[in-house]
Amino acid sequence: MDLVGLSLPLLLVFWQWTTTTGAAVTYWTYTGSVGQSKWADYFPDCGGKAQSPVDVATVQTQYDPSLGPLTPLGYSQHGNKPFNLYNNGHTVVVPLPGWMGLGGLPWQFTAVQMHLHWGNGAPEAGGSEHTINGQSSAAELHVVHYNSELYPNMSVAMTQQDGLAVLGVLIETGEEANQAFWNILNYLGRIRHAGQSVSIPAFDVQSLLPSDLGRYYRYNGSLTTPPCFQSVLWTLFTETVKISHTQLMKLETVLYASKEDADRVVMQDNYRTPQPLNDRTILSSFPLGEITAIVIGALCGCVGVAVIIRFIVKTIRSTSSWDVLPSIRPAPVPRTKEPGKELKQDVALNTTTEPGKKEDPVPPSV
Repeated sequence: MDLVGLSLPLLLVFWQWTTTTGAAVTYWTYTGSVGQSKWADYFPDCGGKAQSPVDVATVQTQYDPSLGPLTPLGYSQHGNKPFNLYNNGHTVVVPLPGWMGLGGLPWQFTAVQMHLHWGNGAPEAGGSEHTINGQSSAAELHVVHYNSELYPNMSVAMTQQDGLAVLGVLIETGEEANQAFWNILNYLGRIRHAGQSVSIPAFDVQSLLPSDLGRYYRYNGSLTTPPCFQSVLWTLFTETVKISHTQLMKLETVLYASKEDADRVVMQDNYRTPQPLNDRTILSSFPLGEITAIVIGALCGCVGVAVIIRFIVKTIRSTSSWDVLPSIRPAPVPRTKEPGKELKQDVALNTTTEPGKKEDPVPPSV
């Protein structure tokens, strides 16, 4: 295939789908004989020392005060031209128009495409490529950019150490649907098989991102699929976005990694496992103390609420209902000369006011 004839977005799709060595084309998968454990045998860069994804051990990150908020450029200016949605056999890809870019980095970067990674729907199963302190999320969104300030196109930039910048967004599940993600998920049924594509209405790409673009982790890494070029400046946001369980299930069950005329292979577990960090340092745009303060503050708040609830409960238990409502206290019973009647009256009164029988109030959830 003539690489020069490919558009920039489709060029990256081609590289994710195959690689060329002379006239030979090598296909890859996530599991099996050409799975990720064998990638380095066919794609040498996949065995490099700066591979992605990685696990972010937050206590080992290093605060860098020079890391400011990122600025999406043109993400909301989609115009009237529709987007294209493509099943490349490994993921679902949305090529992005060239007027979209990214500010807040050492160079100017132009948007190329975005795609997703997910799991298989099993309980407690992962789906994200990056992990935080060993914990994975349900899925992960990547928005890919190339360094248009230093390099003329994607094909050149992707082979250079400072050629690419990728935004990583961790996705978790919640009770409510994420309306922004319906812009992609509603059309998956039209590209169920590898090689299929469909035009979809353009939408605000920034609506897929977290609201806080100033808190993130930064490190140098690679593409997470073959050919695994070590050319990516990674930005992994700390704030996650949420989609509903229904939306995640749609992502995990609708697409096939196989072509229409082949045996159906459901597209699942299309994520690479975390790679060794080696001698790399993961930077953070915020001090670690901020996280510690937030956690401690939350714990103190919970403890304070618990103490207040316990005090209220003890107060209620130690005070009879007649003390709380003196206005309805029954009139004193006059004593009689018959001891038996007096004893019966005392027993009846004690039965209705026994503190131990009063139902404890249910404390509010914290």
